[in-house]
Amino acid sequence: MVGQKRKTHLSRIEQMLYIIVGSAIVAVAYNGFLLPNYVAAGGASGISTITEALFGLEPAYVIWGLNIPLLFLAYYLLGKGSAFRSLSGSLILPFFVFLTRNIDAFVQDPLLAALFGSLGVGVGLGIVFLGDASTGGTALLAQLINKYTNLSLGASIAVVDGMIVLTAIIVFDIELGLYALIGVYMTSKSIDLVQTGFNKTKTTLIISNEYLDVQEAIYTRVDRGVTRLSAQGGFTDKERPVLMCVVNSSELGVLKRTIKEVDPEAFVIVTDSAEVVGRGFYDPA
Repeated sequence: MVGQKRKTHLSRIEQMLYIIVGSAIVAVAYNGFLLPNYVAAGGASGISTITEALFGLEPAYVIWGLNIPLLFLAYYLLGKGSAFRSLSGSLILPFFVFLTRNIDAFVQDPLLAALFGSLGVGVGLGIVFLGDASTGGTALLAQLINKYTNLSLGASIAVVDGMIVLTAIIVFDIELGLYALIGVYMTSKSIDLVQTGFNKTKTTLIISNEYLDVQEAIYTRVDRGVTRLSAQGGFTDKERPVLMCVVNSSELGVLKRTIKEVDPEAFVIVTDSAEVVGRGFYDPA
């Protein structure tokens, strides 16, 4: 039991480190790029950019003011699990936004601000998410919309961010609103990059009459495993196994040449795989 408690304690420390590092990166990107150039790239930070321009309100206070009622709503409507996962990030992120409020703007170009500011925000949020935490804000609002409407979570986030971008167009101008839209896209892609990493993998589906020979060639020449899927030809109604093989991008050329050498008539489908966990690839253990 002592060992188990120690492990739990360490995991909480690691989670806090993820939240602190990620929140610090978000805050610097926000105050150094987005806020000085009035790029309201979605989320609570986007709302605080608009309120700072309109009313001169301190962004950190606005983010705290948004997070606290949303945390209570999440606790009562989504359950304590969602609220607790967002609690630390909801308090720490505005704290770092407040600490970094006086840093000088890194650039004076709104396009550069949208690109690099949103990149920083996405990387920071991605790190927070790696710690199985959240910074709260409009993500909680999107979860509430998702629960009480027919919209998916992705669509709910798009609705919330879309309303913020539309408000930015009204408050500032259409140019800054379009920069904000670029920022929303960049943030999303940056989060994905942190979550899945740079090492993209490819999933191949291979349909061949010589599937046993192809399978053996992949084992020996590419040194990758193969999964045989049961399938049936739509035109012939005959059983025709499909081979599935996952490889790194650097191995794809060898795989395709190997298949072609064994069966030039083979039908090969190649798709991107966002993340692969398991033997021969990323192992979370």
